[in-house]
Amino acid sequence: MAKVANSLLITKNDTIYTLSMTPELQDLLGDIAYIDFTEEDGVAVDDSLLNLESSKAVMELTSPLAGKVVERNLEASSDPSLLNQKGADKNWIIKLTNVDEKAYQSLADA
Repeated sequence: MAKVANSLLITKNDTIYTLSMTPELQDLLGDIAYIDFTEEDGVAVDDSLLNLESSKAVMELTSPLAGKVVERNLEASSDPSLLNQKGADKNWIIKLTNVDEKAYQSLADA
C-alpha cells in the first residue's frame, strides 16, 4: 500500500520508505531541468528534500515524514528528466529509514 502527502508518493518496503513524485505533480511541473538535493542525513517533517526547476515552475519539495536519509537518487542530479519518468524505479527522489510507522499510517492512502 502506498501513501500520498506533500504531492509525493510514499511506498514502504520493509523498513525503507521511498518518496517519489505523484503523476499529478509530474504533470504540474512539466519537464524537469534542474534539481539540487539537500545534504542533511536526517529530515524532519516539512524539511526540504530538494529544490527543482522545470518548464512550468521552480519549487522546493518537502518531506511529509521524519527519518534518516539512506539514499538519494543521485542519478537524477545529472539527468533530472528521470523524475519525469513513469516508473518508480526511475522517478524516486529519496529513501528514508527510522520513520515513525504511526506517522506513515496517518498519511492519506494513494
